[in-house]
Amino acid sequence: MFPMNDARNADRRPLIAHILFRFDYGGLENGVVNVVNGLPESEFRHSIVALTEATAFSSRLKRADVTVHALGKRPGKDPAALLRLFRLLRTLRPTLVHTRNLATIEGALVAALAGVPYRIHGEHGWDVHDPDGQSRKYRAMRRLLNPAIRRFVAVSAELEHWLLSDVGIPRHKVTRICNGVDTLRFAPRVGVRGTLLPEARFPPGCVVVGSVTRFSAIKDPLNLVRAFVAARRDVRGSSLRLLMAGDGALKADAERMLLEAGLAGDAWLPGSRDDIPQLLRELDVFVLGSAREGISNTVLEAMATGLPVIASATGGNLELLEDGVSGRLVAPRDPSALQQALLAYARDPPVRAAHGAAARARVEERYSLDRMIERYQALYQRECAAAREAA
Repeated sequence: MFPMNDARNADRRPLIAHILFRFDYGGLENGVVNVVNGLPESEFRHSIVALTEATAFSSRLKRADVTVHALGKRPGKDPAALLRLFRLLRTLRPTLVHTRNLATIEGALVAALAGVPYRIHGEHGWDVHDPDGQSRKYRAMRRLLNPAIRRFVAVSAELEHWLLSDVGIPRHKVTRICNGVDTLRFAPRVGVRGTLLPEARFPPGCVVVGSVTRFSAIKDPLNLVRAFVAARRDVRGSSLRLLMAGDGALKADAERMLLEAGLAGDAWLPGSRDDIPQLLRELDVFVLGSAREGISNTVLEAMATGLPVIASATGGNLELLEDGVSGRLVAPRDPSALQQALLAYARDPPVRAAHGAAARARVEERYSLDRMIERYQALYQRECAAAREAA
């Protein structure tokens, strides 16, 4: 049984169904919430469809008219879940379906079979099983489903080029819309550090390095843990303390490594949080040592907060950061390089301040939330208008 709006047939606003694998804490999911909350309520209706589950993260939706549906898909192939998706789309009757990443791309074909007029597919980052986008099977899947998809959206120049050159999607079907960040909600700290961090772990005068991430292989959180442990063994890194917010399968490994290094008391891994803007303002340096990235929402949020950012030199990070100006780019899976970047920032407060200010200025100029929402609004307007004309 799915919650429905009984007045839906009388509502003339087009309905957009956003299909996600899981509606939980994460950069992609947060970006969807930003789009749904930011688009004009008078113009579009929205439904969120999670193939697996929808968690308490749903509370971030600020509109009362947004419905959330969880289909309970089992691991691996689950034809019954696709059948439930088909039936749900036949009931919802959206004007447009927007799938995201490989895990949901089959939803575009299901939507076509269910009679949804237009289908958009977004590529937001690399799959954990295909971190370089070189899987012939996964590229062939995208080419096979290309006829069911009217428009592909890439969040970075690298993903756009990959769709065109490696996958072979026609140029006229690919649009690039970079992620954006709310520069009012994510703003620099004013004055001294607040009181969110446990004082026993973060004494006065310490340099707090931190990350907001999913503890999964593609995000490589253990890269930061290894770099932090190595930096603390250097006398220049004695002031460093670590904060890592988020959950995932590798969180227990990170805690174990810190315990074995005798640094569990100098680090805090509080799990997923709803106070990320406030938490970021407690940091001095933000780190995202991923193996691969699209356009990271958390990097953008850290930049908007006025933090210098250390990030892996991969994917969208190369677009977001100017190395040596707004942060540092280091080789992926290289804890030694990450350690040296941590030590450099630990002993140089003026450089931290200068790079943080440059990061904030870059976000304000290029990566505002308003700019991103305007582009999605224009995209949805075009596709919904085409659907009306074809009806």
